[in-house]
Amino acid sequence: MTANGKPVVVYCTFPERATALAIAGALVDEGLAACVNVLGEITSVYVWEGARHEEAEVAAIVKTVADRAEEVVAFVKARHPFTNPAILVVPITGGSAEFLAWITQGTVRRGGGDAG
Repeated sequence: MTANGKPVVVYCTFPERATALAIAGALVDEGLAACVNVLGEITSVYVWEGARHEEAEVAAIVKTVADRAEEVVAFVKARHPFTNPAILVVPITGGSAEFLAWITQGTVRRGGGDAG
């Protein structure tokens, strides 16, 4: 497996569950993600435009591969209601070989048949 074919996770937050689920479903349907975990409500504390905020959000963990990560980032940004959404690509350094292979198989590019 090449470095770009290695699994990564993309961590994102959303203002509410419906938005997270809609984007998660689209990522999986498009083959950009093998799986997306949409977690329960979290509270984010941050500074934006000079003021401290404390807001309820929903976090999502997108399982994809490195060479699809920038596509995932662009896909989420294009559909996200925030001006500057939290989107982080995080490398995976290990795990179950079978599960990591499943992620790779689940991110096959449509039409080309190449594993992402």
